[in-house]
Amino acid sequence: MTLTLTQFRFEIDQDQIAHLIWDMPDKSMNVFTETTLDELDQVVDYIAKTDAIQGCVISSGKVDSFSGGADIDLINKLIDQAQSKSKNEITSADTESLITASSYMSRVYRKLETCGKVFAIALHGTCVGGAFELALACHYRVMADDSKSKVGLPEIKIGIFPGAGGTQRVPRLAPTADALLMMLKGDLINAETALKYRLVDIVAGKSELVEKAKAFILNGGSAIKAWDRENFKLPSGPVYSKGGMMVWPMASAICRKETYDNYPAARALLQTVYEGLQVPFDLGLKIENRFFANILRTTEAKSMVRSLFVSTQALNKGARRPATVSKSVIKAIGIVGTGFMGAGIASVSTMAGLKVIMIDQTIDLAKKGRDQALATIAKRMKAPPEDIAQSDTAKNLIVSDSYTALFECDLVIEAVFEDPALKVKTLSAVEAHLNPNAILASNTSTLPISGLADALTKKNNFLGIHFFSPVDKMRLVELIKGSETNERALAVGFDYSRLISKTPIIVNDARGFFANRCVLNYLLEGHLMLAEGYPPAFIENVARMAGMPVGPLALSDEVALDLIHRIITATRSALGEQSINPTQAEIISTLVERHQRFGRKNGKGFYDYTPGSPKRLWNGLKEFNKTSQSIEPLNIEEAKFRLLATQALEAARTMDEKIILDAREADIGAILGFGFAPYTGGPLSMIDGMGVTIFNQKCEALQKRYGDRFSLPQNLIDMGKTTSHFYN
Repeated sequence: MTLTLTQFRFEIDQDQIAHLIWDMPDKSMNVFTETTLDELDQVVDYIAKTDAIQGCVISSGKVDSFSGGADIDLINKLIDQAQSKSKNEITSADTESLITASSYMSRVYRKLETCGKVFAIALHGTCVGGAFELALACHYRVMADDSKSKVGLPEIKIGIFPGAGGTQRVPRLAPTADALLMMLKGDLINAETALKYRLVDIVAGKSELVEKAKAFILNGGSAIKAWDRENFKLPSGPVYSKGGMMVWPMASAICRKETYDNYPAARALLQTVYEGLQVPFDLGLKIENRFFANILRTTEAKSMVRSLFVSTQALNKGARRPATVSKSVIKAIGIVGTGFMGAGIASVSTMAGLKVIMIDQTIDLAKKGRDQALATIAKRMKAPPEDIAQSDTAKNLIVSDSYTALFECDLVIEAVFEDPALKVKTLSAVEAHLNPNAILASNTSTLPISGLADALTKKNNFLGIHFFSPVDKMRLVELIKGSETNERALAVGFDYSRLISKTPIIVNDARGFFANRCVLNYLLEGHLMLAEGYPPAFIENVARMAGMPVGPLALSDEVALDLIHRIITATRSALGEQSINPTQAEIISTLVERHQRFGRKNGKGFYDYTPGSPKRLWNGLKEFNKTSQSIEPLNIEEAKFRLLATQALEAARTMDEKIILDAREADIGAILGFGFAPYTGGPLSMIDGMGVTIFNQKCEALQKRYGDRFSLPQNLIDMGKTTSHFYN
């Protein structure tokens, strides 16, 4: 038998130890494709049949990582096969075919695990998903002890769950509660935690990994896994035991509380582990295979995989970046306005290795912003603030009160107070001190970029870069294209966004852009429900049930009520009385002007915020009930749909108005920008998944009951006539 390999290098040393080096050509990171699996299957057969080979060490030929898991095309092919027919057309043969296809990786790993030869694996950098499931199937795992090395099973975050043995191996190695938490959260863990959970056997320096793995084989390491021995015992004891009964009821309750059963994969994962731990290992794998195949057929899996995996990667790789502009070289940026947002932008830029010049009216204000940026960096790096203050990172943060310091900057971002007159004045003054090639940007949340550009000489070199708060945590950036913004400015904005690890979407200019138009509709609906007589706690809880991370009243407090008040005032001033909702305007103005309730920032908003205590809904909210009565009976399903539909309609309107040109950007922008129910895949995916006809009918019913804010844009009307989709 001869090996024909393109994804791996295969060597046999003088000790008759095979070394399989995974090093995919033309890729910076190894990923699993069908070809990769075929070749791995071939290698396992070869090693099993070659008596002279004692065992095999698997490692990565990539400098920075082991593997990012399954390739996009591999997952997409399974999703397509799973959803090629409607539910009433699926036959038992279709189901068995899907199970066979989706369990291929699992079968290869089980063959490796039981072939009679020892497999040891050396892990460095990132090792996630199917790649970590490969590691779990090996008989010995050595992991690098550096901070960049992480392992985990993040599949739950894209609407599926580990389907190559992970649900069966992890809880047979780690305590059940820890295993469930790791898989249900999908977070990556470091070497120390992996060792604690027994998910790796030893931690060593990167240069020692292969030798340590080889030593296990040479020293007679076993080729039989613990669960294949008769005396195997689960780390936390049987499911039906005192220990098990302390885990499973709580796990089920927490899963329900956190997901509201919106995520089929989470419930399936829980059930797969629960059933799998009660039977022999091979039967547990069959249980996993069947649940995994079933999840591939869900709308949630299709939508989440598409948006949170396929589309996100495509956008991050430049699917919407101007193709004719070469990659930008950005070494220094300027930030004018060093308040909360300016300091946040400075922190992420400095951590990305950029030189940052912070400008404010006075040196003291600039220094205050610098201190805030350094505090954020210290928190993110989990380092003592005093160490960060003395580090090279801190040396890259320079403060000044003079615009002349901006001349060396490749990009300058204005981040002053959200006031059009102040922004125009600042931008005009800054432009006079830039070098000829510099790009100028404004961090504004709602103000049209083309209007701000009126005072500038080089309007084509100006764009909006809308960051979300808090900057260090929020992954989305909106790049706002003004009427005269050129492609080079957009390309620089894109390259800068990726440099600081943000996902950029390109939005044509309009008041509120994309994200804030949608999220402000969500806040509006919550405010109007309050006025209609819905109990505040019901509004907040039903929003969570619908899949939103926080309710509209709590989110209003986070945004800041005085900011919402300014947005309403500015919109009324620019577009007239008909552009704002009078009921909402009255609620917000009453809170801000009469009660001085500005939101979380001053401890008073829709909620009361007492240090050291949980926030509580303000007792005075009954004042805003315009009907002086409660809504009875409470229609939970209508309320859930109402809160999501108002956002989805606005997303569709932005597509109809050509503010967003790509459905992927609308969905990713909504999920990353304001947490739109991730299980839907985003607002446009929600419409597609529900079916435009059903969505339109539901919105028409809401329009009759609640008004024209639920009216359909023309694109949805047209789509309803042809039953077409945003994603073809």
